[in-house]
Amino acid sequence: MIIKNTWTAQVTPFDPDGGIDWEGLRKNISFQMSQGITGIVAVGTTGESPSLSWDEHNRVIAETISLCKGKVGVIAGTGSNCTGEAIESSRYAAGDGADGLLLVDCYYNGPSSSELRDEYYGRIAEAVPEAECIPYIVPGRTGTSVQPADLALLCRKYKNINAVKEASGNKENMKLTRRLCGDGFSIISGDDGLTCELILDKDIRCNGVISVVSNIAPGALSKMVSYALEGDREKAEALDKTLRPLHDIVGVAVENKRDIPGYGIVTVKDKYRNPLPTKVLMNVLGMPSGPARPPLGRMSAEGLRVVRAAVSSVKENHPEILAPVCDFYGVDAFARIEDDDIWNSML
Repeated sequence: MIIKNTWTAQVTPFDPDGGIDWEGLRKNISFQMSQGITGIVAVGTTGESPSLSWDEHNRVIAETISLCKGKVGVIAGTGSNCTGEAIESSRYAAGDGADGLLLVDCYYNGPSSSELRDEYYGRIAEAVPEAECIPYIVPGRTGTSVQPADLALLCRKYKNINAVKEASGNKENMKLTRRLCGDGFSIISGDDGLTCELILDKDIRCNGVISVVSNIAPGALSKMVSYALEGDREKAEALDKTLRPLHDIVGVAVENKRDIPGYGIVTVKDKYRNPLPTKVLMNVLGMPSGPARPPLGRMSAEGLRVVRAAVSSVKENHPEILAPVCDFYGVDAFARIEDDDIWNSML
């Protein structure tokens, strides 16, 4: 399977009590398919995979495959920091019909690149030869990363390793990956804000994106990627610019104050990581999302201000980006963006 174009890193919607909102999940996937997305990534880290039980994990994958099969592709997030767990989940997903397996570098225990190659990716590729295995490099969250040289060895040894999801931001490593792995190997952007640039860069030639922003704007994101892949720099960069406010709130960092009894005010920089800002915005717009699961929680008023400013900018300057949400979900997303009570309910 050749991984390319635009895939949505699907959020997992929850109900107010923290259970999975199955009806909301189905509706969101239907929205994605209606907008021409290439495929869905089920329970990747955007889908809060660390906070789902393995039973929930497998059920979300099965439900996604059931809805998408024969219509759009499905990649299942089956990575872990335990190779045995990853193999078990990968076998389940492949047996259910997943087209590919997204395998995040092993977080916290942080194996070396050679260990990732031999004791993780290689073992999974051997155990599940029928599914495309996609290493996922995101050192900002894992504290480790498989290196281009080891990707080159993996793709030469295993017929089912032909792509990587790159969220390192390290363009020199991506260039080296392209040189070592060749044009038959897919480099997929894992960073919405860099996607257009990475596709157009002649030394990287990224093949597509696994996107967070496409939860909200799948049509516009897909069109931008298509323009870039076709080499239409002017149209791609123009559309990328309209999406920039949404790219910039995938993660939100703000300074918040703590009042320490007996001491006074201390300023702390809080970083609200994906998928929390996206889930907040989906709730505001009227899309199924619900809360994030602990340890993710709620954004501060300052964090919400940043998200509101971004979506207000899109509403004012490029309302066509958000119009499909209104049409599909039957909501007035534009009025909801202006509703102080809705934003206050997110605190």
